[in-house]
Amino acid sequence: MATGDTSKLHSHQSADEAILAKLGYKQEFRRAFTPLEVFGVAFSYIGLLPSTASVLFYAIPNGGPVAMVWGWAVASAFIMCIGLAMAELASAAPTSGGLYYWTHSLASPRCRNFLAWIVGYANTIQSITAVASVDWACAVQITAAVSIASNQAYATTNEELYGIFAALVLSHAVIVSLGTKFLARLQRVYILLNVCLCLIVIIALPAATPTEYRNTANFALGGFTNLNGWPSGLAFILSLTAPLWTIGGYDSSVHMSEEASNAAVAIPWAIISSIGMSAILGLGINISLAFCMGTDLSAILSSPIGQPMAQILYNSLGQKGTLAVWCLVIIAQYMMGSSCLLVGSRQTFAFSRDGALPFSRYLYRINRYTNTPVNTVWFDAILVLVIGLLAFASTQAIDAVFTIAVTASYISYITPIATRFVFENDFKPGPFNLGRLSFPVAAIAVSWMVFMIVIFFLPATPQVTAQEMNYTVVVLGGFMTLAIFWYYCPVYGGVHWFNGPVPNLALVNKGEHGDEDSASEKTDKRDTELSVSAVDA
Repeated sequence: MATGDTSKLHSHQSADEAILAKLGYKQEFRRAFTPLEVFGVAFSYIGLLPSTASVLFYAIPNGGPVAMVWGWAVASAFIMCIGLAMAELASAAPTSGGLYYWTHSLASPRCRNFLAWIVGYANTIQSITAVASVDWACAVQITAAVSIASNQAYATTNEELYGIFAALVLSHAVIVSLGTKFLARLQRVYILLNVCLCLIVIIALPAATPTEYRNTANFALGGFTNLNGWPSGLAFILSLTAPLWTIGGYDSSVHMSEEASNAAVAIPWAIISSIGMSAILGLGINISLAFCMGTDLSAILSSPIGQPMAQILYNSLGQKGTLAVWCLVIIAQYMMGSSCLLVGSRQTFAFSRDGALPFSRYLYRINRYTNTPVNTVWFDAILVLVIGLLAFASTQAIDAVFTIAVTASYISYITPIATRFVFENDFKPGPFNLGRLSFPVAAIAVSWMVFMIVIFFLPATPQVTAQEMNYTVVVLGGFMTLAIFWYYCPVYGGVHWFNGPVPNLALVNKGEHGDEDSASEKTDKRDTELSVSAVDA
């Protein structure tokens, strides 16, 4: 590295540590992530093509081509509003705690502790269910590959799916336990693979599709297919689950704030650029699929392969071509799962740093060998394995994990964005800010998220049985009820001791960066000083 580059890097690191100190925290991670790699975390977390493949079953029966193309465009505009509002907050206070830290610093003293608690738990639930949904989708994609290789003769069982799912989760835990520098460089590979996969579908699929599966522009851009029975307008809105789940988790870069160089600038631009690139490439993917999937959408949905996109590829590329592309999809999905666990472990670490999670004393530790929070990685992995057991309840129960990842994230997004304008506070914008557009953009973002949370609670079809109901409200409601009970629990509840983000700047032993024993000591000291208020940004 050139002398000038080294000097610039050290300047950014000093500025980053100074900003973090103002927020009340000591620098504990290595800032090994460059702006490109921070973007890579968010972009690989989105995992554009494998994510689109995972949730295409939401769009095809609820509007078909119109939902795939125009639904994607509509949703992308609203998602960008959410990203812009979040980017302003990230630039002002770049910390791994992110959403719940912002909530506490901007809300009224009368309710800030409770709101920060709710946001922190919602964000934690989002992070964990994101890993569960991604790895479950990856397991399904692996069995789809086996089905393609066996000429669609293979049929999987729930036991086999869970076994594959468990192997994926455990392998991700091993990878994410490694050193920060290795994890940072890995993001460049993720970016390259995801972009190449998108271009394959956008360019190669139309070139290889036989005439009988090529659709006219009228059908691809204007054909509306309603297979689930909802009124057409509501069906179109329900189809938006696909783009909203796909372009989700853009707060992932926020949780890497304490490992990123020049975080106040890099984090907001990672949020915006990951959403923008995903919106453009995703629109290209959906247009390509709409032109190349034929008109018999029922046959695509009922395919023995079990994955609509795999069947579309199979019709166009044949067995060998589909297997080649599908293996790349599986690899990208696998990489996406590791990024999700990476981000989730940082959120869990930040929340346990402030004593809010059970076993915080053991979770708030940096491994002395890898300088990563290994305990939180494995804690999250175990919870993911438990959530995967929903598959044995019903298909609808495990499918609810997909929508929980979105609804929980929206709860944690709405609160800090709204508190900035609802309560009196001394919010000071960072290097990235929207100026006069801040309020209208935030208002659009919050209104959209509130509306979509209601939509996510609706079942797939209007004719619903107990077995076929949407379990999102049940599972998410159960999680949040437990979180609220834990807060108000007599004697031991968070209402008696949780005071939001707790500064640790004065509690960190000099020269003990990455020492597990000192981390434990810090936690013990921190637990005796829970009356200390958070330092506002």
